[in-house]
Amino acid sequence: MDPVRLELTERLCRDFGLLEEGCFDLLHPEVAADETLESVHDADFVAAVKAAAAGTAAPDFGLGTEDVPIFADIHDSAARIAQGSWECAEAVRTGRAVRAVNFAGGMHHASRNRASGFCVYNDAAVAVQRLLDTGTQRVVYLDVDAHHGDGTQSIFWDDPRVMTISLHQTGVSLFPGTGFPNEIGGAQADGTAVNLALPPTTRDAGWLRAFHAVVPALVAAFEPEVIVSQHGCDSHHLDPLTDLSLSIDAQRQVALDIAVLAEELCENRWIATGGGGYEVFRVVPRSWAHLCAVVGGSPIPLRTQVPGSWREYVHQRYGVEAPEWMNDDAELWWRSWEVGYDPADPVDRAVIQTRKELFPLYGLDPWFD
Repeated sequence: MDPVRLELTERLCRDFGLLEEGCFDLLHPEVAADETLESVHDADFVAAVKAAAAGTAAPDFGLGTEDVPIFADIHDSAARIAQGSWECAEAVRTGRAVRAVNFAGGMHHASRNRASGFCVYNDAAVAVQRLLDTGTQRVVYLDVDAHHGDGTQSIFWDDPRVMTISLHQTGVSLFPGTGFPNEIGGAQADGTAVNLALPPTTRDAGWLRAFHAVVPALVAAFEPEVIVSQHGCDSHHLDPLTDLSLSIDAQRQVALDIAVLAEELCENRWIATGGGGYEVFRVVPRSWAHLCAVVGGSPIPLRTQVPGSWREYVHQRYGVEAPEWMNDDAELWWRSWEVGYDPADPVDRAVIQTRKELFPLYGLDPWFD
């Protein structure tokens, strides 16, 4: 979670001209008020985070652990990220914008009363809750991080107004060990948690096949007014913490696919966040620059050279040879689900498990569209 990934993403976006006037309006969030944080977090948890900033660990709240070490700015930095996503929600809610992006956000492991997996405050949940509190009736939260979006799922587990969808590496082999197809929501929100748990080493074709075999049909059936998405790019084959094998090309493609869902189902209302991603020089900035360009309505063509000014900065500042191109030159062809289900394919087995759990609840056939 080195902040260098945010610095380099911002610089790459700037070098592409994405942050010039006319493309994006830039928000300048302050530290979120307790009231904002407590819309999705318990008050005693927020108090514990503030105490952690003064040096008091609270392992019962996940603070001062191996994956959430405490530091002086832990409250202010996490609360500023949360405020950023809150302001994105406000911009969309009020009509100031139809789309917004906070690539510093996507802290999806944070639950109501516990920090986890490098995540302190769940900014995406704050954005979703703000939309609900101001009249939005249905929101889809769509998470394509390699890790299960467990915190966001738990916060809205019993809320029938929110469908949480997570496309991730199976919890059998990856933190946090959750996100199985039979996790479908609480008693009052049956069918609003969707989990597609994919096998390790899943590549572009399988990932895109799985996404399109599950996500568009369920999102359309739920009829959301806004989509909030989390774009952790730790699914990339160079990422050191996961076992998926995706390309920048596929990550960009899914951003485009979510943009289409927002256009067709939500009158373009879409809030995108960042998330995980631990290859901070070769992967994260390129993936999130593509995301920002898609959100801004001017996608960067795949076969585009990385600006020389950015590559030179990365080399001089960090001693790293950055990629020359904005793509990985991957083959993105994928087999449509309509072609048929292959029981010998582990990706297809993962897909059918999710479809069997969820599709009948929405009057959809689990085997065919």
